Amino acid sequence: MNEKFSALAGSVVAGIDVGGTFTDLLLIDGKAGGKVHIAKTPTTVENQAFGVVAALGATGFPIDGIDLIVHGTTTTTNAVLERRLARTGMITTRGFRDVIELGRRTRPQAYGMTGTFVPVIPRDLRLEVSERVEASGAIRVALDEAEMRDAVSRLLDAGCESLVIHFLHSYANPAHERRAAEIAAELWPNGHITTGHALLSEAREFERGVTAAVNASVQPILERYVERLRTELGAKGYARDFLIMNGNGGMISARFVTLESAKTVMSGPASGVIAAAYTGKRAGFGNLVTYDMGGTSTDVALIRNAEPAVSNEIEIEYAMPIHVPMVAVHTVGAGGGSIARVDAAGLIQIGPESAGANPGPICYGRGGSEPTITDANLVLGRLAPKKLLAVDNPVTVERVTSIFDDKIGKRTGLSGVEAAGAVLRLGNMKMAGAIRMVSVSRGHDPRDFALFAFGGAGPLHATALARELGLPKVLVPARPGITNALGCVVADLRHDFVNTINMPVGGLDEAMLREVLERHRNEGEALIAKEAVKPDAIRVTHSADMQFVGQTHIINVPLPSSSVSRETLQQLFEKAYFARFKVELPEIRANLVNLNTSVTGVRPQIDLSRLIDPAGRVATLDEARREIRPVWYSGRWHDTPVYAREKLPLDAVIEGPAILEQMDATTVLEPGDHARSDADGNMIIEVGQL
Repeated sequence: MNEKFSALAGSVVAGIDVGGTFTDLLLIDGKAGGKVHIAKTPTTVENQAFGVVAALGATGFPIDGIDLIVHGTTTTTNAVLERRLARTGMITTRGFRDVIELGRRTRPQAYGMTGTFVPVIPRDLRLEVSERVEASGAIRVALDEAEMRDAVSRLLDAGCESLVIHFLHSYANPAHERRAAEIAAELWPNGHITTGHALLSEAREFERGVTAAVNASVQPILERYVERLRTELGAKGYARDFLIMNGNGGMISARFVTLESAKTVMSGPASGVIAAAYTGKRAGFGNLVTYDMGGTSTDVALIRNAEPAVSNEIEIEYAMPIHVPMVAVHTVGAGGGSIARVDAAGLIQIGPESAGANPGPICYGRGGSEPTITDANLVLGRLAPKKLLAVDNPVTVERVTSIFDDKIGKRTGLSGVEAAGAVLRLGNMKMAGAIRMVSVSRGHDPRDFALFAFGGAGPLHATALARELGLPKVLVPARPGITNALGCVVADLRHDFVNTINMPVGGLDEAMLREVLERHRNEGEALIAKEAVKPDAIRVTHSADMQFVGQTHIINVPLPSSSVSRETLQQLFEKAYFARFKVELPEIRANLVNLNTSVTGVRPQIDLSRLIDPAGRVATLDEARREIRPVWYSGRWHDTPVYAREKLPLDAVIEGPAILEQMDATTVLEPGDHARSDADGNMIIEVGQL
């Protein structure tokens, strides 16, 4: 690695996000005064590395001149969701081979007794050995090393590529797991050995076991991808290290990322939330609800005081909890490609079926024949047929309208246009429900937040959603369609730690609490010191997972420092509990479940004012206007001016209705909305009344 890399990092930085349809790139050339290069190229599903290199090439900037590449990847996310996992074996405590299959008191279907569940590791590849550690950490049964060697050999003979060692109560005493890993390393042909305590040192055997199993199952897949990408970049002259986005919103060197591969799950959604927090803070909006609408789904998250909400309890799908800190993103199956249909009761339904990228919506001209939300936007004049990306064979608006009439209108007594309007309204209601899940259901008043709309389709629906939810303002970033790539550029380095304590607060040893949190700090600072990129500063935050004694669910409580008394801990928890549930329970003792620490290496600030090239802006609003066309709002057509957003003067004030078109997204202002631009080119919309 180039020894001068640390000093050069940040001069020319490229952020790359790989999505299901497009690979997005944002390159900021600090050597040319912050000049911005953007690219949007098709994702190469068979090998995402090809798409990454193609996106870099599309900028025209020499790859060997880039100082830092930061990459958000869906490699592990797709592997988990599609169950394309490496063959993995597990060795566990005798009598507990089914711990990752027993799960919790939940069902795949909320109603009825049907549903299926397939564990990450099949039962025949889960072996047992004699050993037992008590919850106190005391050793009851010593590890049988001969059994351990035999189990490793049997899994190798079964063709396993990765290994999980998951012993009972290893969070309290990891000695057996450590010794078992040493024995396994003598026989295992690669480094794909995951110990449960090393990845997640907390109680809950099911969650810790599944997290370790997911980590091991995706390790070889991620390692192969990283090496392919390293090879492809090297062939183009890029010889430096590159960074990978983690699901916690931080970055880690590609040299270390495979050790904790599970942390890269949700990498893509996390990068968008990080970009939203960064952009919103610069724009003076610390409280945001992020709204990322893509082709198949919509991701929403909450940001308070410019800090994204992070959860240790993300469940990727039923019975697949990944208990490592990740940005708390709620996903709903309503995207641009969500299919609209009429059910047996004569009601219009949206999704969860999606047209996907292939064949895609009808208007993409790839053979799609089912009406979608994107098609509804086209019929209603919100999208211009000639501005759609990746269209193979153009389909006329009249043809799309006739399909709405045939498949929805005739069964509901609506015209084709009215049917499209109904589909749009129902889609908005479904997405509004997702936003309520991260705001109202968690005790927050939506009126205290602005809506941050991004993704290819987010700004199309943003003001309608804000009006539905009572959010007073909408913030549309300068480049909505490549916001996830921006998140890669601005993200910090970050490492998270957790340790289970599981004791009533009244009996805690305060010195022990301080020692655990200080150890977290030291480990995090040591890991950041190994990174090629040197941060401007180190930021450390502590928190506690707590509950009342006898309860099951936990609440995360921020801690002011590593030195906290029992009395302060009790008070902080009671305050957090009341804020969430508006209930006081002073007679019940609090229980400390886990101690958490995040160690963040803060990177230099990046100027966002050139995301839209200032040289392309014109002097007046009229010069930026492209056309006037009829657009459907709340049941009738309005003549609506359409503007080229990249040309808008920074001091422009726009009254709705209006359409703002740009390469990567389209923004809709409804009648009564008022929009203005800020110094970074963000569009700040005050939501009016229709």
